Amino acid sequence: MRKLIFLFILMLTVGVATKAADVTFKASAPQAVVMGEQFRLTFTVNAEGKDLRVQEMPDFDVLMGPSQSTSYSSSWVNGKSTSETTVTYTYVLMPKKEGTFNIAPATIKVNGSNYTSNGLAIKVLPADKAGKQEAETTTASGAISNDRLFVKMDISKRSVFEQEGFLVTFKVYSLENFSITGLKYPEFEGFLVQEVELPQEKQLTLENYNGRNYQSAVMRQVILYPQRSGKITIEGGKYDAVVRVRMQQAGGGSIFDSFFDSYRDVSKVLTTSPVTIDVKPLPSGKPASFSGAVGTFSMTADISSNNVKTDEAVTIKVKITGNGNVKLVKNPEVVFPNDFDVYDPKVEMDIRTTTAGVSGSKTIEYMAIPRYAGDFEIPAIAFSYFDIKSGSYKTIKSEPYKLHVEQGKGGSGSSPVVSNFSNKESVKYLGKDIRYLKTKGFSFIEGGDGIFFGSFMYYLCYIVPAILFIVFFFIYRKQVKENADIALVRTKKANKMAVRRLKNAGKLMKENKKEEFYDEVLRALWGYLSDKLSIPQSDLTKDNVETELAKYGVDESLTNEFMDILNTCEFARYAPSQASDAMDKLYELTVDAIGKMENTIKK
Repeated sequence: MRKLIFLFILMLTVGVATKAADVTFKASAPQAVVMGEQFRLTFTVNAEGKDLRVQEMPDFDVLMGPSQSTSYSSSWVNGKSTSETTVTYTYVLMPKKEGTFNIAPATIKVNGSNYTSNGLAIKVLPADKAGKQEAETTTASGAISNDRLFVKMDISKRSVFEQEGFLVTFKVYSLENFSITGLKYPEFEGFLVQEVELPQEKQLTLENYNGRNYQSAVMRQVILYPQRSGKITIEGGKYDAVVRVRMQQAGGGSIFDSFFDSYRDVSKVLTTSPVTIDVKPLPSGKPASFSGAVGTFSMTADISSNNVKTDEAVTIKVKITGNGNVKLVKNPEVVFPNDFDVYDPKVEMDIRTTTAGVSGSKTIEYMAIPRYAGDFEIPAIAFSYFDIKSGSYKTIKSEPYKLHVEQGKGGSGSSPVVSNFSNKESVKYLGKDIRYLKTKGFSFIEGGDGIFFGSFMYYLCYIVPAILFIVFFFIYRKQVKENADIALVRTKKANKMAVRRLKNAGKLMKENKKEEFYDEVLRALWGYLSDKLSIPQSDLTKDNVETELAKYGVDESLTNEFMDILNTCEFARYAPSQASDAMDKLYELTVDAIGKMENTIKK
């Protein structure tokens, strides 16, 4: 009986502890608010709690609270009933001044245990310079001014060194209810591009810009690394948007017109202006071990063992860590002694791309096998980089490694050994570098005269190369003539380039990377049309594509099919609710449409 009571108490204790471990206590509020406007601060706990303690908030006036609300939910799954209680405590606050202020974590007691919420940082923006009436007014024509909806390309630095990374942010600002239907970012010619990963669902936040409070969202962020010095221009982008505007009622209508809103969808093309970056060349006096690393780095190196036997592997691991062009860092040179078999290094990357730049580490493992016993020295490993902060080159060196090699089993320290190197093709003899000529055990055989000279095979050896030379000459001339026609070359390669991009899109589809998939399909379609019609992509629009396709005899149904695919891709990039099977269907339609177009347009 005692055992049963003890077991019951133990199960009850474990159940209470498990339930307590699932308690969550969370604070939430807007990231940004406007001076003079009220906002809500809520604390939510998923259990019945008591003794809520909230720290003083000297930067805000508490207009109301805390008001408590409780909700219950229950479910029945596989014969088991589960229930959950959610309690929400709400405060209504108003900021006292502009700036960024912190709200300290709160505490609450649940089942005898104290729980602490997260803290919050709230940015208080100045009041909008434009009056409320101006902000809500839209002309009867439905025109959207550029100060009500625009895209801004922010550049973190306008003057950088070659291979120095800088951040480029594309952000949309709006006072309207809008949706983006088409995106055409700059090509970033002359730069290496590293994408900053952003949430799939773009979130609008309140931001004060030029005295007005806009709803803003980051559309794309990239880290750019200039690959050459000089003036490099980032071209402008083009973005298609649809705005739902509220229309004013014309005079003389019914008195009930004021109770009903009239709305209209208005298309607007948004653009970003080109920006020129001044890329400075790296200073002279580069160290011998410098291979293009720019940023802030550190290096560590260690050897697997200083005492090995012949035919045993020795490994040197070099780890380079820092912030900068980590992906472009070349492997430092490790000089192993002669008579060592050296293999290709193994490289591992751990890279993170954030708004602060590209950071992480690169680990290189060098492996070699000694073939002879003795004492050897591996020279110090040197790594040089250009430090942005100090504007100078810095060199990091490891210590040299003393290596003692003992004779292993079955080996001979004096016999020649054949060593296969990393490419498994070059072979050299170790220990002996001269092979003596064989002087005995051979004899000469007398050959007959006139067996080959003057025969049919003799003349054929002259005729066949001459014929092949003439044939290849005419083929070469024809090829040169065709290559001179750039438009023809682009047309012939259009399908190959499209197939290559679609293969990449297929991989992205299998990985369920929806936004990248639709981007790649768009690039494949626009690139195919540009090459096929011999029109630069910058000059292509949906309107002139339809006109050009009609010139080549493409029927209207196929043209509409292409346009539908383009519209679907552009819409799907901002529609995260799209199902996965929609990508399969779109992929098949794209392949089929390009195949039909190849059969229609033949040059």
